[in-house]
Amino acid sequence: MVSQFMMELQGLKTVDGEDPPRILHFNPRLRGDWSGKPIIEQNTCYRMQWGTSIRCEGWMSRADEETVDGMVKCEKWIQDEDQSNESKTTWWLNHLIGRTKKVSSSWPYPFVEDRLFVLTLTAGLEGYHVNVDGRHVTSFPYRIGFGLEDATGLSLNGDLDVQSVFAGTLPTTHPSFAPQKHLEMFPAWQAPPLPEEPAEIFIGILSAGNHFAERMAARKTWMSAAQKTSNVVARFFVALHARKEVNLELKKEAEFFGDIVIVPFMDSYDLVVLKTVAICEYGVRAVSAKYIMKCDDDTFVRLDAVMAEIKKIPTGRSLYIGNMNYRHNPLRIGKWAVTYEEWPEEDYPTYANGPGYVISADIADSIVSEFTDHKLRLFKMEDVSMGMWVGRFNHTRPVEYVHSVKFCQFGCIDDYYTAHYQSPRQMLCLWDKLQAGRPWCCNMR
Repeated sequence: MVSQFMMELQGLKTVDGEDPPRILHFNPRLRGDWSGKPIIEQNTCYRMQWGTSIRCEGWMSRADEETVDGMVKCEKWIQDEDQSNESKTTWWLNHLIGRTKKVSSSWPYPFVEDRLFVLTLTAGLEGYHVNVDGRHVTSFPYRIGFGLEDATGLSLNGDLDVQSVFAGTLPTTHPSFAPQKHLEMFPAWQAPPLPEEPAEIFIGILSAGNHFAERMAARKTWMSAAQKTSNVVARFFVALHARKEVNLELKKEAEFFGDIVIVPFMDSYDLVVLKTVAICEYGVRAVSAKYIMKCDDDTFVRLDAVMAEIKKIPTGRSLYIGNMNYRHNPLRIGKWAVTYEEWPEEDYPTYANGPGYVISADIADSIVSEFTDHKLRLFKMEDVSMGMWVGRFNHTRPVEYVHSVKFCQFGCIDDYYTAHYQSPRQMLCLWDKLQAGRPWCCNMR
């Protein structure tokens, strides 16, 4: 017998025959699983595909590991071997009486069979926090692609009897809808006007309406380097949000900082490809840049390294630089599944991962021209679409494909060109290290 229960925040079911997405899956196992010791596991699941779990097994998170709103991901609880040679009474006396050093916060596993408990789930700026009987047990950082407003239901099942459930503050008060807590309206972060001369590189950053904290972190870090030169121009590309109040705040933000291009459609994963077309159009027509880079708002860009990589290619050549995927097969099940109607071929064209890649202006100009003439084939995965467009262009003019793992897809590697999945706190950490001349990673989720 496992003796466990599951508490889940669930979203709306998107496909018949599949379970609804699990935005937070909280699963304590009192008698353990394969580890043989009590654990708490947390995760997310979208279209039957689980993410990477966080397992709390009785040991406090490392001191150098990223916290969530200042709280550790896993608190320590007393293991059986901790008390093997002393009684509980002796343990409490040794830890609470006559001790000169600071007392560590070590407690038993928070759940006991046949014993009542009160579990409190709260949502902070950076993630969810679970308290049991008034003390913090674990915290779970928000995952990319899941917003608090996506949680429409609470599910409780397993080996427990529910006495009562009380819902307090609703998502309307979540910090992601309070941009004034994130935005620092200082002129130092305002974007300079577009240069009169052609720029060396234009960077288009995909963002969402309520990602105020992410945009502010980028402005205060790597984008500040772009503001110091007319050779680099960076702009956020944001679609309209479903909530009117978010759009009103977005408009104010755009007017003050001058670095947001609002594209005229509602934000949707399937329409992200249109943002990429907009980046190409802005780069070649508004900025007249030699190169166009696309990245995400959780991507940290090491500008000098990216520019150095570009300059290795002789001027005048068509180029496509990034972390390339060669003969990648489409997934037919899971989060990134595509149907045979959407993509009938057995493999994708060579394409660079979406969090960070660079193309030359002639390729971007060709994309815009074909889009204007209604000849551009669109696919919902924007990075695959770019690979398809570049491949088509390559039939008429040779393209230099440059692959580098330093355009990191999964997070960060030391001496990176770009680092993906970086929280606002990690952005600031990366910037501090870079200012000290060390292109090293900070803690990853």
